[in-house]
Amino acid sequence: MRLGAIFPQTEIGADPSAVKDFAQAAEDLGYDHILVFDHVLGADQTKRDSWDRPYNIDDMFHEPFVLFGYLAGITEKIEFTTGVLILGQRQTGLVAKQAAEVDVLTGGRLRLGIGMDGTMWSTRHWARFQ
Repeated sequence: MRLGAIFPQTEIGADPSAVKDFAQAAEDLGYDHILVFDHVLGADQTKRDSWDRPYNIDDMFHEPFVLFGYLAGITEKIEFTTGVLILGQRQTGLVAKQAAEVDVLTGGRLRLGIGMDGTMWSTRHWARFQ
């Protein structure tokens, strides 16, 4: 069995020391991977009828590929997993190149989970990417 730690996106904030401490602690505790959630833009809960998520438009989400580059430099063996990368919010070719680069430079430590998005997102959400 393989066990992972979920990166606390909304709780950890922008403090590099907290990010480093979390990743190194996860590795020291023997976790196999760190799972990172993805949102390019925040979710505006005022535009949703029944918002029940623990985050909103004001919460910070670290960009997964940049975060993985940083984490790779401060860890030795823990793997990095996207859960899930929202492909509809990104250019597919660029995602492929970024993922391949992270995987090569980390010695094969990337596990890429991708998806298109859930039905809770409205047309207005997608309009922000056009």
